[in-house]
This record gives sequence, C-alpha cells and structure tokens, in this order.
Amino acid sequence: MLEGVIVKGIGGFYYIDTERGVFETRARGIFRKEGIRPTVGDHVKISILDEGNKKGSLDEILPRRNELIRPRVSNVDQAVIVFAAKSPNMNLDLLDRFLLLAEEQELEIVIVINKIDKDKMNDYENPVAVYQKAGYKVVCTSAEEGIGLEELKQALENKISVFAGPSGVGKSSLINATFPGLELNTGEISEKIQRGRHTTRHAELMRLSDKSYIVDSPGFTSLFLNHIPSEKLQYYFREFEPFVHECYYNGCMHINEPDCAVKGEIGNAIDPMRYERYVTIFQDLKDEEERKK
Repeated sequence: MLEGVIVKGIGGFYYIDTERGVFETRARGIFRKEGIRPTVGDHVKISILDEGNKKGSLDEILPRRNELIRPRVSNVDQAVIVFAAKSPNMNLDLLDRFLLLAEEQELEIVIVINKIDKDKMNDYENPVAVYQKAGYKVVCTSAEEGIGLEELKQALENKISVFAGPSGVGKSSLINATFPGLELNTGEISEKIQRGRHTTRHAELMRLSDKSYIVDSPGFTSLFLNHIPSEKLQYYFREFEPFVHECYYNGCMHINEPDCAVKGEIGNAIDPMRYERYVTIFQDLKDEEERKK
C-alpha cells in the first residue's frame, strides 16, 4: 500500500498527496460502520486501483496526534498568528485571544508581525519584545518589501501549519510572497476537485514542500473563549508558568489573593498590560460561568 496525507475531502472523495502524486480515493465502508470519519491532515494508506488516472481506495487511517474542530483538520503542528504593524493597527487584546485558542489546542505558535514597512516609527518593536520575552517565536515581515520571508519559510518547514489572524493583515499576500510557486504546485489538486480560487468551504492542505503544508481555511473561525474554564486560563499565559505553583494559596487565581507569586512578577517577568488582559478575560469567563448557573 501507498502512504500519503489527506489534503482535501469533498462529496465522499478524499484526495491523497503521495510521493507518486495526488490520488482520488473513496474510503472503505468499514470506516462508516465504525463511525470513523477521515479528516484532512490524516496520514493514511491507500491501495492503487488505476495508476494512470490516479484512482485509489482509502484503506487505513494512521493514529492522529491531534484533531482541531474549527477548522476540522488533524495532525496540525503549529498556528501561525498574523497581525499587521499598521493598516490595521495591532489589537493586542485580539492577539492574546488568538494565542489562548492556540495554547488550548497545544499547538506550537509563531507570531508574525506583517507590514512592518508601514510602521515608520517602529512602534511594533515594543510588542515584539513583550511576546518574545513571554516565550513566543516572533517573525517580523513585509510581504511587499520581501522582509523576513526566509525566516517564515524556515518556521514552516516539515510542519502542518494553520494560519490565523484578523482580516486585512495580509495573510494571503504573505503566503504568496513567501511561496511564489504555490498556485502552480497546487494546480493539480485544484483541477481535480474543481474548486475556484478563494472559495474554500472546507479545510484543505496546500503542499509547500516535502512534509510541509499549510491549511487553506479561514483558520480559527470563532474567537469565543467561553469553553475555557476560568481556573485554567492561567496555564495559557506562558510567562505565568514558572510562578503559578509558587503562590502562598493553593488555587490562587492571581487576582485578589495576597502573597501571589504571579503578581509579584508584574513589571519583571510579566508585562503589566498582558497581566491586565489576563484579568479582563478571567473576569469575562467568570461572569459567563455565573450566568450559566
């Protein structure tokens, strides 16, 4: 059997990227009987039915490392969260919410600050320093000027990456600038599944190179955090991690409690504005939990 990765699933057909090209397959009936749904990103084994016309049978799904619900895709390695330095201005509250969703899914995270050429005062450098200090990899780019593209390309190597971020920050321009041949590389897939450009309704993997893919999808389609228990929020702020178990009180939420090790690091290891956003989001979650009682 031939191994590959599901790059698209539509109308009962699954398109498998293999070392011998993209095969159109149907899944064996046993998956339906066992309630197993093949998912984009799955590593699979297929049988070849027609080599010339690239037809096959999806016979086996290999174990998944993870599975996202929105977008529905498995075996994702990292989230690439893109914001602009200018046009639109950087919304750090929104950035933190994207980070929380990616942290909750236990993904590796790369923050990309695009359009740095538009920021003549270099104001983006301060938040870059804050997030680097918190433990995040930050790549500063300009799709228009070609800045930082090689560093971004290296960050995507040998990974399945999902791009996320608000509209207008230049995600598509950044991908096209970094991989100018991408449309040519995915032409065969696009022709097979008869989809027009920019009409993605389901998650799809776009191949960048061997073992490197990006998810062609709107990314995280919801920024609602209400499913996160308020007491777990502290574990999704990376810079809190060394201190959360050093507080005097067990179960410290780092808000009003005395002798709090986290609050003791505000202005040192913990950026004051990041802490304030933690407090705001924590209170929002608590209010929602109270409302549901």
